[in-house]
Amino acid sequence: MTQGKQLCVIICVFALLAFGFPGTLSALDQSDSGFQAYLQSLWPRAEAAGVRRATFETAITGLTPDPSAPAASAKQPEFDKPLKAYLAEAVSTPRILRGRAALRRWSPELSHISQRFGVPPQIIVAAWGMETDFGAAKGGKDIVRTLGTLAYQRQDRALFGDEFIAALVILDKGLAPREKLKGSWAGAMGDPQFIPSAYLKYAASFDGSAFADIWDKPQDSLASIANFLRQSGWRPNLPWGMEVVLPPGFDFASLHRSFAAFKAQGVVNADGSPLRAEGDATLFLPSGAAGPAFLLSDNYWVLKAYNNSDSYALSLSLLADRINGGGELRGRWPAGEAFLSRADKSLIQRELQKRGLYSGAIDGRFGQASRDAIHAFQIAAKISPADGYGSQEVLRRLTQN
Repeated sequence: MTQGKQLCVIICVFALLAFGFPGTLSALDQSDSGFQAYLQSLWPRAEAAGVRRATFETAITGLTPDPSAPAASAKQPEFDKPLKAYLAEAVSTPRILRGRAALRRWSPELSHISQRFGVPPQIIVAAWGMETDFGAAKGGKDIVRTLGTLAYQRQDRALFGDEFIAALVILDKGLAPREKLKGSWAGAMGDPQFIPSAYLKYAASFDGSAFADIWDKPQDSLASIANFLRQSGWRPNLPWGMEVVLPPGFDFASLHRSFAAFKAQGVVNADGSPLRAEGDATLFLPSGAAGPAFLLSDNYWVLKAYNNSDSYALSLSLLADRINGGGELRGRWPAGEAFLSRADKSLIQRELQKRGLYSGAIDGRFGQASRDAIHAFQIAAKISPADGYGSQEVLRRLTQN
């Protein structure tokens, strides 16, 4: 597993565990002494991570639990909102304009960062926009207190305690001062929204100094985002993918071919120009064959290492294109599209699993594994077109017997 995929797992598990706790702090000893006793119990783990006792004591002295930490919403729009609606908000005209302004403002620095890490400036800026709206929504919570609270609340999960200790490692190594460790309620920090372990792995200063200030120096945030993507496997000179047009009579026998093979089938860029990308590609039809079509390169999956959601990754990609001067989508979303509920999607996954076509999580979230399983079922059931789209028809056919 690559470092990027490891971080993706951490971030996704973090979200799943932190959103919607089964209880609140009332289920535990809410007193300062109870909280402090728990924090003291973390000392052996902190010591094993190399944290000095003085650093540990300074960090936890006077720390009180934050009752707001486990009270956040359980909703995750990148998974629950229809992609069309998610895109409309994520790739809005105001955000595009702010992104273009950021691209101009930081052009010299972005040019240097892009040469250093091999990631295009517009991709870096788009990730910044997706994470914190270019620094406008990075959060101001004390993440040491927040992570200590989350670790206390979910003592059955080591992850929060690990991130609390990672924050102490940052302090112990002098990588960032205590007053800088601010972020979201779930412990994600600064403009890139790095959790502490991600900061330790990927934070990079623009000028090579020891302190990567992802809170107040945009050039450090941009370098850190680029470093994360490069270490996660970003391939220079390869686009994330592109919007395409499928020819009449397109053969849906496979959703995975090389760009050359798709080109040979008559697939062209949405503007009518020939495909020029190299390597493997995946055909992605988020609303089925009747909606916009995309070919995804290996770099698209790197973007999903930041947030394992197609809505997020596709929005980031299209935002980058728009920031770089590209036009709107040419494909049209189907009118009156009937969206499946999370329960319906889970039922589809369960039925596909029964048929040996799917082995992933039954979570009502369709990723590529779900789309591939749906595609295989469509081929077997002679449903045309076999576009990998989880439709009402697929649900009906899977459950009719």
